[in-house]
Amino acid sequence: MRDYFIRRFLLILPTLIGATMVVYFITRITPGGPLEAAMRQAAMHGEGGMKDGGASMSEEQKQEMAAYYGFDRPFLPGYLAWLGLMPKEQDKQFIKFENDESEQPVTLQTLLPREEWQPNNAYRITQAKVTPDGKLTAGNKDELKPWKTRVVADKNRVEVFRPAYDGLAQGNLGVSTRYNEPVWGMIRERMPISIFYGLTTFLLSYIVCIPLGILKAIKHRTVLDNVTSILIFVGYAIPGFVLASILVVYLAARLNWFPTGGFVSEGFDTLSLGGKVWDVIHHAILPLVCYMIGSFAFMTLLVKNSLMDNLAADYVRTAVAKGAGFKRAVLGHALGNSLIPLATTLGHVVSIFLTGSLLIELIFEINGFGLLSYYSILDRDYPLVMGILVLNVLLLMVGNILSDIFVALTDPRIRFD
Repeated sequence: MRDYFIRRFLLILPTLIGATMVVYFITRITPGGPLEAAMRQAAMHGEGGMKDGGASMSEEQKQEMAAYYGFDRPFLPGYLAWLGLMPKEQDKQFIKFENDESEQPVTLQTLLPREEWQPNNAYRITQAKVTPDGKLTAGNKDELKPWKTRVVADKNRVEVFRPAYDGLAQGNLGVSTRYNEPVWGMIRERMPISIFYGLTTFLLSYIVCIPLGILKAIKHRTVLDNVTSILIFVGYAIPGFVLASILVVYLAARLNWFPTGGFVSEGFDTLSLGGKVWDVIHHAILPLVCYMIGSFAFMTLLVKNSLMDNLAADYVRTAVAKGAGFKRAVLGHALGNSLIPLATTLGHVVSIFLTGSLLIELIFEINGFGLLSYYSILDRDYPLVMGILVLNVLLLMVGNILSDIFVALTDPRIRFD
């Protein structure tokens, strides 16, 4: 079994590469990307405000824009650079020379680390000069060390860039093309919200559904079982976003019992510790109801049906025949085996870091991962799309492996060879 799990862990890397390669290829062929959007914006704000003002952009300016968004390379070199296996050509510029020009000034801008940013200044500026043969000169020669040049003779052009291995292998998910912020920083900002809703939903679902499933199995075909089944299936039939709309309109907007949206109130920082706890709970009640309503029916009936199957098994009847009471037969013999199917879902607790529902977050104005993923696709923010994809694939793969481990630990009949 050890060899099986080792193979599973070794498969994470090729699976991650395969998934990211497919999505990276899709981002290259999908129309309407960030480069096209920037070109349209340049066209709308061209000279004289004319719609065809973008046509005044030189070929070098257009290629600089393509290099900025990472579209200056073919698919495979670009993907390897995103992985960090090939150097990226960062802060790339194209200097066009006329026949009689011996040198041109060039401004070298290096994006500083986030912690070194100043107000309205996120770049280190170096004034230099470049010659047609690609030679760079500046007052401070040390600042030129990271920079390289490439001469394109047939176009009378010199390309100035800063090569650097700065991709996924180096722990860098890139910079958002929409917000100009590090992707990992944007994801990390939403971690507390995702952890709170994901972990709370996970715990409440198990705390409520397991006892309810046991009770329904013991009280099978009674009034309690029938009434709870009706309520569960009615709740399951109502989509979470529909319930969210109803709760916001009636309980929040009209009755003013709950806030209409947000994770916390505007004056959250001024509240006491008890006030902060209550404020978070008060805002979370309605979204949590909408998050959990769909999982109630599945988990409750899973526990009930599994327990009923085990209560009808021979080993339980044998235990009762030998003098074991009904309570001991249920709790001591049948319940443990009945909870084995739930072990298959325990591994996915790691997915709480990226949980989220777009429509629920949109209705309750929760700035979580569902909304972040949606806007990243809507804005064609491909670095952010790729960053979220990487975390999703990793957590999914690790969750599947943990589920297998939990099943093997709880059921001695399971052996992975």
